Amino acid sequence: MVAAPAPSPGPVPVGTGPGRAVGRNPRRVLAVSPRYARSFGTLDHAFPLVGAAAFMPPQGLLTIAGYLPACWQIRFVDENLRDVTDRELAWAEVVLLSGMHVQREQIQRLAARARASGCVTVLGGPSVSASPELYPSVDLLHVGELGDATDALVARLDADPRPPPEQQVYVTGERHPLERFPIPRYDLIDLPKYLLGSVQFSSGCPFRCEFCDIPTLYGQRPRRKSVAAVLGELEAMLDRGNPGTVYFVDDNFIADPRAAVELLTALVRWQRAREYPVSFACEATMNLAKRTDILELMREASFTTVFMGVESPDRDALRAMRKTQNLATPLLETVHRLNRYGLEVVAGMIMGLDGDDPGTGRRILEFVEASQIPMLTINLLHALPRTPLWDRLSAAGRIRHDAGDRESNVDFLLPYDDVVRDWRSTVTRAFTPEAVYRRFGHQLRHTYPHRLRPRRQRPGRAQLLRGLGVVGRTLWHLGIRGSYRRVFWRTAWPLLRTGRVEKLVHVATVSHHLITFARDVAAGRAEKCFYNPGGGPPGAGSVGAGPVGPELREPEYQA
Repeated sequence: MVAAPAPSPGPVPVGTGPGRAVGRNPRRVLAVSPRYARSFGTLDHAFPLVGAAAFMPPQGLLTIAGYLPACWQIRFVDENLRDVTDRELAWAEVVLLSGMHVQREQIQRLAARARASGCVTVLGGPSVSASPELYPSVDLLHVGELGDATDALVARLDADPRPPPEQQVYVTGERHPLERFPIPRYDLIDLPKYLLGSVQFSSGCPFRCEFCDIPTLYGQRPRRKSVAAVLGELEAMLDRGNPGTVYFVDDNFIADPRAAVELLTALVRWQRAREYPVSFACEATMNLAKRTDILELMREASFTTVFMGVESPDRDALRAMRKTQNLATPLLETVHRLNRYGLEVVAGMIMGLDGDDPGTGRRILEFVEASQIPMLTINLLHALPRTPLWDRLSAAGRIRHDAGDRESNVDFLLPYDDVVRDWRSTVTRAFTPEAVYRRFGHQLRHTYPHRLRPRRQRPGRAQLLRGLGVVGRTLWHLGIRGSYRRVFWRTAWPLLRTGRVEKLVHVATVSHHLITFARDVAAGRAEKCFYNPGGGPPGAGSVGAGPVGPELREPEYQA
């Protein structure tokens, strides 16, 4: 492994900084997003009902594709939709990969195929940025965010697209500003095949939770795009299709509260001018509940869902993990206040903490019942590299580097089998059909009525037909063929009778995923931890993260 050489100066500038790199020589680049496994957070079991094939577009790779020189040919494959073909590898000179720790095996498999085809392999993203030593067989590593290392790497490929005699590592020293990033190449994907759209406004988080790698990778001082850049991305997305819901995949949407107010004010104007074509979702820390001005703007901009890392109902556990922002307001008061602004809360929870005892699962279930949060990701603790948790447990000899079939790399203080048994019991009980539909019933009565009900665009013929298809599949698979159809109809019939079809689709499809995945857990067919580098589903900077976890969205826009 060697450090990458600096690019040689030439008559034509190469890698000119934010906006778009400039190249002199045409190159053939195949950008590939590796497949990830199913999880609570990615709603895979809902895909057949709603007509989707994958969760969210791989935003980071699409942004890098927009940054590469205009004279380079770019082809894009998301292996969550289909596999890369041998013909595509034969066409390419460069294979560009990005991914998270949970995609490690898929990254290595794709890199081996690419090298066998004679391509130079390039890897960036959160996993290699945290642990470059995990990828000794990749030709060129990009460590860090889009910046001077990206320009040096582009210059190297522009000068010579062949594999180097030994691995080269490009490390970003100076990051390019987010507000001048290119618009993601939505033209390279079929947007309607994804469940959600995604956009990033800011990067970084001012907090320092013990288990989270976000501050180390992206900084504690939040960086952000301009409001104009965000609106430009939304317009570009809608030009390729309407995903219905757009997720702000920021590590913490309110990391910079003044910036959040500025963006939300502009989003309200944009939504009104466009007749509310989409709804928004985001992730935020629980101190959001103290900012009623932001909550009101979120309501006016049609934000409907917010993911929060609750992590534990135990206040001592929150202090131990340095999650002090969760102590500013009582947890239940926070949830209920957000509900009063029409925000459905999705919560991340962790089991296997040092302070856990045999009653932990029971207390989590009591919190679930009291909060009436429908969707939670209840994960086993996993230590990520470059986190205070990793450093502490490593010093204590409690990191399992050879975890094997274990779903966590942590030696718990409680017996491993007891923790797993308690985890399985907790998940199974939290997601019985009766429990899930009861909690969604609470949302129907106490959250959804508080949402903005704006005058929306009239759906086009294609949207109308797609909607009818979703309703038809939902009624057939859950109401007629479903194993819990009695529970389904107790909620579905009143909604159909009163014309609340959108609410029915949301409740039914999300519930179906949660119920089905929990049954997989009970049968031993599902991953116990969303961070297993051996191939679990995508995770996040927060161990408790799920459908909106920061790592899901390749936050750093790396090569």
